[in-house]
Amino acid sequence: MAFGTVGSPPNCHDMDTGRRVGNRADYQNFLKLAQYFNCIDFIGGYPVEPVDVHASTRHLDALYDMAVLTDKPMKAYMLGQERAADAMEIARLARGISHEQFEREPSLSTIVNTNSPLKLDWNMLNGMMNMSAMGQVVCVTPFTLAGAMAPVTIAGALVEQNAEALAGLAFCQMVKKGAPVIYGGFTSNVDMKSGAPAFGTPEYMKAVVAGGQLARRYKLPYRTSNTCAANVVDAQAAYESVFSLWALTMGGGNYIMHGAGWMEGGLVASYEKFILDIDLIQMVSEFLQPIEMSDDALGVDAIREVGPGGHFFGAQHTLARYTNAFYQPIISDWRNNQQWQAAGSPQAWQHANRVWKQALNEYVKPDMDASVHEELLSFVERRKREGGAPTDF
Repeated sequence: MAFGTVGSPPNCHDMDTGRRVGNRADYQNFLKLAQYFNCIDFIGGYPVEPVDVHASTRHLDALYDMAVLTDKPMKAYMLGQERAADAMEIARLARGISHEQFEREPSLSTIVNTNSPLKLDWNMLNGMMNMSAMGQVVCVTPFTLAGAMAPVTIAGALVEQNAEALAGLAFCQMVKKGAPVIYGGFTSNVDMKSGAPAFGTPEYMKAVVAGGQLARRYKLPYRTSNTCAANVVDAQAAYESVFSLWALTMGGGNYIMHGAGWMEGGLVASYEKFILDIDLIQMVSEFLQPIEMSDDALGVDAIREVGPGGHFFGAQHTLARYTNAFYQPIISDWRNNQQWQAAGSPQAWQHANRVWKQALNEYVKPDMDASVHEELLSFVERRKREGGAPTDF
């Protein structure tokens, strides 16, 4: 299981300054948080959209930041020929490898969302052709919301998801046989009262598990997501994400998009939710570790040592293990009520607020060879002078 950051929200939020339109400073902050926490395995696109950078050159600045502020695998958006070509060249330069090695070794991923129902637009097809021809990873993910872009039943939505995914994956193989692909599923339901997407629902869980079964049938890696529809870091945000994570764990997810930071159904990247999700991801990772079954772990000697009616706090078995015996949560507050009140009765979001600030303060920029950086920066600056990708504004 590889967990990525939230990707593509147009807005961001923190509990100090509130909700705002995405900008490059916040975008860079989320990259730093992704680099800081080891449980984030890849950058899931732009953790928040840097709207203050013009769309013609935004991809150049954003991918440059991604390359120099993190050393984790990158995901790019395939929105036209120029952006696709620029993204692949930046990924190649950041790795400091030849064009031949780049084509042999997948270095960049992209996600193609079908225009459900039953359509792929030209930009998506063009990106798929460019990436597949160069041997880079394409994840085809239908966004099939039951009742809106797909039949109102989960079974019907899954039929549509599977048809759209297979059509896109087959297209990639037509471009280049053996091109690396990922089967993506993003089937959920809508609120039939408002039409708003709903996530972390029982229907979403069923679709995620079934999507995993389909991916394994075709012997493909499976992309799914950690999602919620909450508007603030509260109980809803927590339980919808827990249900999402439980479903994708039981469903055998491999490439986990929106692992940390997703809020408001994907409209907001939240600093505090990022930390909450980090804690949840680490709990999932710990849950998946096998139980140690050595003679020492079985603790029979410790049970004999303590005997009937005793306690294990002072047992040698405990003293040898207590410093790292159990998962230590980031957010949970295990103090008793009296101690908690004496500390000012902090809530979970306040713990998360403190942690993201501490993480940014402790962030260390990864090393990059000076010659690699010079070549990368030179390419980005040249493409910006050339105008980047054409727009109509």
